[in-house]
Amino acid sequence: MKHVEKFSGRTRALTGGALVAALALGGFGAYSAAATPAPAAPAAAAAAAAAQADAKNRNLTQSTHLTVDAATKAAQAALDAAEKENQRVSVAVVDRNGNTLVTLRGDGAGPQSYESAEKKAYTAVSWNAPTSELAKRLEQAPNLKDIPGTLFLGGGAPVTAKGAPVAGIGVAGAPSGDLDEKFARAGVAALDK
Repeated sequence: MKHVEKFSGRTRALTGGALVAALALGGFGAYSAAATPAPAAPAAAAAAAAAQADAKNRNLTQSTHLTVDAATKAAQAALDAAEKENQRVSVAVVDRNGNTLVTLRGDGAGPQSYESAEKKAYTAVSWNAPTSELAKRLEQAPNLKDIPGTLFLGGGAPVTAKGAPVAGIGVAGAPSGDLDEKFARAGVAALDK
């Protein structure tokens, strides 16, 4: 035998009212979601005002970064310079923060050259100096070589804009650091064209 409860008229009225209210709110929400967005002009004005406020904020700074297209152009120029001299190298371009933007491994480049090129690029941008110069500094401060991610061998060249480093180009795999650095400088020079 089933037990059936009977609801009072008042309970039925409250339940029915709640159902009507829920449907009404759902309909209003659907209407609101389908409403036409406000014109873009006020949003654009607000964005412009925010940009002006940010420009006046002394807690913020702007920085210049090398584009991926520019990094690719520089890496290809370095690789092309090496290939003209029959050198099998790898090339890496890192941004101002040392993050790799582009790497190219030339045909026949040694397995160690890939990582070495990245480290040389990182080292060049970190100190805003060619790595051949930095290698000379090891005589006065030999513990520099212990800094993680760095490689103090010729083959890295910084890329600067307005006197500040924006990228580093590293080349590895040629028989000498001087050649690697020559090719890295060819990559830097390609950005001036």
